[in-house]
Amino acid sequence: MPGRNGKGPPWWHGKFRGCGYRLTIPRETIIEVLSKAAKHLSAEEIYLAVHKVYPAIGLTTIYRTLELLVQIGLVFKFDFGDGRARYELAEGPKGIRQHHHLVCTNCGRVIDYTDFIDEAKEFLSQTMKALNKKCNFKITNHLIQFYGLCEKCQK
Repeated sequence: MPGRNGKGPPWWHGKFRGCGYRLTIPRETIIEVLSKAAKHLSAEEIYLAVHKVYPAIGLTTIYRTLELLVQIGLVFKFDFGDGRARYELAEGPKGIRQHHHLVCTNCGRVIDYTDFIDEAKEFLSQTMKALNKKCNFKITNHLIQFYGLCEKCQK
């Protein structure tokens, strides 16, 4: 299957096979759906999108595959407090896309925040270095979620 540029497989093929798992049609279709998603999708939303392309798939396969993808680090699983797990790819073709989440506690809107100021980058870097030293723990990634009210809900 050609990649997005028409030359070779998509960027995630090697990462998936490097973990020792077969690349099945359901797994590949789920990753493709997540790679095209403009928001954080629930398992049910992923199922509905995959079912259009691969009608034989069941919801149980979606759940099992998502858990595997989370386990091998290709997908992040989030709890934004709405009672449903949400998923997104851990990285894209250009590597890890570092971002934080702003979660509205009123309407449930989730905003990906990527416009980091230099002070915030430095603070996070210093915090991770200090935790590494104090706890002898090598941090490889982090997740930050801020909860509050979005602009619309503040009115």
